[in-house]
Amino acid sequence: MAVEKTSARSIGKDPYLSFRFRVEIDSLDAAGFQEVTGLTAETEVKSFREGGVNNSECQLAGPNKFPSKLILKRGLADAESLWAWYQRIMSGIIERKGIAVMLLDYTGEEKWRWSFRDACPVKWSGPELRGNQSEVAFESIELVHKGFLKA
Repeated sequence: MAVEKTSARSIGKDPYLSFRFRVEIDSLDAAGFQEVTGLTAETEVKSFREGGVNNSECQLAGPNKFPSKLILKRGLADAESLWAWYQRIMSGIIERKGIAVMLLDYTGEEKWRWSFRDACPVKWSGPELRGNQSEVAFESIELVHKGFLKA
């Protein structure tokens, strides 16, 4: 009877690929995003000198902050939902939404989820139009948020 060898590196142990992801806005699939950036959290560090200890400083973890805006970039299509959302913001109607970014494995199953609270668009960028190139026209939207969790 032959014994099947298992390799040290199998599909289950490989890192996830960054091009397999989905985005949801208010729990609705928001298809077509080619790029998501801004998955950044940072904890401020407070340093202080303790009385009687002259050879070092103590460092304590301070408040958390989210220094980067969440940026969603996709090919410009007929769906005008991002532009419509930003237009409402420009006219003074502040509408905050929940955003979820899911990283998928090779089978399409969700493995990681980052949930952004109370996201609000602060910048919309349309395509760069150039008559001498045949590139896809992209739009992007930058959002501020009140933090995110890995769920």
